[in-house]
Amino acid sequence: MRPDRLADLAIFAAIASETSFTRAARRLGVTQSALSQAMKRLEAQLGFRVLARTTRSVAPTAAGERLLATLSPAMAGLDAEIEALSGAPGAAIGTVRITTGKHAADTVLWPMLPSFMRCHPGIEVELSVDDSMTDVVTGRFDAGIRLGERLEKDMIAVPVGPPLRIAVVAAPGYLNDHAAAMKPADLTGHRCIAYRAANGDLSPWSFERDGHSATIVPGRGPVFNDGDLLVAAALEGFGVLYILEDLVAAQLADGRLVRLLEPWCEPFAGYHLYYPDRRGTAAFELFKDALRAGGAI
Repeated sequence: MRPDRLADLAIFAAIASETSFTRAARRLGVTQSALSQAMKRLEAQLGFRVLARTTRSVAPTAAGERLLATLSPAMAGLDAEIEALSGAPGAAIGTVRITTGKHAADTVLWPMLPSFMRCHPGIEVELSVDDSMTDVVTGRFDAGIRLGERLEKDMIAVPVGPPLRIAVVAAPGYLNDHAAAMKPADLTGHRCIAYRAANGDLSPWSFERDGHSATIVPGRGPVFNDGDLLVAAALEGFGVLYILEDLVAAQLADGRLVRLLEPWCEPFAGYHLYYPDRRGTAAFELFKDALRAGGAI
């Protein structure tokens, strides 16, 4: 829309509301001649008349009434939004778009988001929960949160949240029929409940102990792409499960699951906030500050 047309439409709405060029001119602080010129220009651009004028009155034409039915609510909404934004001088506005996995969303982001959104009502937050590795540039995200080893080298990566730890677990009933694994290689003799990543691969099981590392690809067991189903399958005794420790803390505490290979499950650096090497928007900078204030960065 041409800038002058928007101004002329606002003048038309004022004249229609006042049903008078004189009163509209007084309300807008301009001359009646200026209003007349604006209406001539608008009607010439539109190709139809919007006002019916007589020597004693002015009123919208039928076409003008139809135009007002759309124009008036739009103008009122625009005025209300401007008033809302100007009501908090200096308040940040904008949108922050973050991509993350489900576990990071629950443990890192959600604990700080309610407070952040209340403190910054002008900032719209969009959180996309997806366990696949998302390209933040292509997806038009401000940032993502993922485990550090999965990040591209051209991204700025800042640790967020506490260190994480893996737990290898099985149900007591399963262990009644299978000897407990004492080292990672022993898992080749067990049924393993595996996670299918978004790229189609089975997530490998990595271990570390006193500087020695081992990685196995799980097999010979059920495969899921949902954390709740992984835990449910382990509780039912369908095999050994490799999962983040906090996701089975309750089941370990009450004995429904038993831990294996604990010495091989050392803590590791957890999630990272990653974003392109460029200055973010004011809204995104406030988002990072909120993570930092919450002890996440």
